[in-house]
Amino acid sequence: MSFGRLERTPGSQPMSDINMTPLVDVMLVLVVILIITAPLLSSAIKLKLPAAEGAQSNGTARVLSLVVDASGQVFFNDQPLTLDALALQLAQAAQQNPTAEVQLRADEAVPYGRIVQVMGLAQKVGLNRIGFVTDARPPAKP
Repeated sequence: MSFGRLERTPGSQPMSDINMTPLVDVMLVLVVILIITAPLLSSAIKLKLPAAEGAQSNGTARVLSLVVDASGQVFFNDQPLTLDALALQLAQAAQQNPTAEVQLRADEAVPYGRIVQVMGLAQKVGLNRIGFVTDARPPAKP
């Protein structure tokens, strides 16, 4: 007498597909780590101003020339002005063309605070496009 069955149901087959869920989880964690650490990598920028190489402006927008010499005297379009007179001239220029670009040329010996005062006057009247003009010198060889 036989107690066995003649029909046998096949067992479950091994899975041959790759489970993508853990791979996606690991990649998302790596992306989050990259997003968090990327700003920290650029915090040690060392600058040597004002000599620099840069692209030349194309001159399509109206340009306002501001110059601060070594003694701190401010020149607007090659005319010496006090800070109060400069504020009036910049306000008139901003009314005529609010998209004008201010090109600021400052001597190396000018204190940073004086440059910030001049920039503040320009921004106060609505001239927010300020460019710094430097000497176009080749970079120093180490």
